[in-house]
Amino acid sequence: MNGTTIIICIIALIVVIFVLAGFKIIQQSETRVIERLGKFNRVLPSGINIIWPIIDKPRQIATRYVRESFDGTSRVVFRMSDKIDLREQVFDFPKQSVITKDNVTTTINALLYFQIVDPLKAVYEIDNLPNAIEKLTQTTLRNVIGELELDETLTSRDTINSKLRAVLDDATNKWGVKVNRVELQDITPPDSVRDAMEQQMQAERERRAKVLKATGEKEALILQSEGEKASLINQAEAAKQTQILKAQGLAEAKVVQAEAEAEAIRRVAEAVQGANITPAQYMLADKYIAAFKEMASGKDGKTVYMPFEASAALSSMGAIKDLFGKK
Repeated sequence: MNGTTIIICIIALIVVIFVLAGFKIIQQSETRVIERLGKFNRVLPSGINIIWPIIDKPRQIATRYVRESFDGTSRVVFRMSDKIDLREQVFDFPKQSVITKDNVTTTINALLYFQIVDPLKAVYEIDNLPNAIEKLTQTTLRNVIGELELDETLTSRDTINSKLRAVLDDATNKWGVKVNRVELQDITPPDSVRDAMEQQMQAERERRAKVLKATGEKEALILQSEGEKASLINQAEAAKQTQILKAQGLAEAKVVQAEAEAEAIRRVAEAVQGANITPAQYMLADKYIAAFKEMASGKDGKTVYMPFEASAALSSMGAIKDLFGKK
C-alpha cells in the first residue's frame, strides 16, 4: 500500500466521521439549541437533523438532579448538558426556615412543577435556570408566608399554593418557563408551638364536649316539660270530655224521664176523663200518698202528722177510688 492510498483512506475516514458527526437524532420531547460560529442558528426539532460539524455546536444548559449517597443522604448537583427536556419537571426543594407574620419560625419544603416552553429564552435569558428557579421559589415563599399568621399558614395551603404559582409563573415567563403548580409538602412549627397548639386543641375539644352536654341536658328538659305539658293538656281534655259526656247523659236521661212522665200524665188524663177530678189532682194525690208512706215508715210510726191541706188530697183520693170502683 503506497502513500496515496493511505491518504485517500484517511480522507475517507475523516469524511465518514464528519458526516456521522453531522447527524443528530433528537428524542421526542427534547430539543437542542444550535449555534453557528458562536451565534444562534436554530432550534432542532425531534427526529433526524443534520448540522455542520465544527462550525455548528449545541449550546449547553445547566440541569439539576439529586445525587444519592451511600449513607442515605442526598444532595443537589448541577451539571451542563446540551439536551433541553421539554417535559414537565418537578423540583423538590430542601426544607427552609420562614418567619410568619406573628414571628413564628416555621420549617417548610415545597414541590415545584414547571415546563420549558421556549428553549431559546431558557438558554439565553438566564445563566443557571434550575438554580434561578430554586432561589426565586425560596424568596417568594418567604414573602408569602411572611404575610400570614401561623394559623392561616397551617389552614390555607391552597391559598399559598395559588399565590406562589401566580408569582413564580409571572417571574419565570421571561425565562421561557411555565410554572404549572406549587405544592407545600410539610409545614413544621417549633416543638413549643406544637405543644401549645395541642393543648389549645384539647381545651377546645373539652369546651365543645361541655357545650354539647349542656345543650343535650337543655333539650332533654325542654322535651320533658313539653311532655308534661302535653300530658296535662290531654288529662284536662279527657276530664272535659268526661264532663261533657256525663252532662249529655244526664240531659238525655231527664228528657227520657220527662217524656215518660208526660206519657204517664197523658194516660192518666185519658183515664180520668169524665170524672170529677183533674190530672193535676191525681198527680198531687199520688205524691201525698208517697209522702205519707215515707212518714209512716219511720221509728215513730204510731203517730202520723197530717197537714190541714191533706183533706183536699184525701177527697181527690176518694174520687179516684169511686172512679176505679165504677170501672
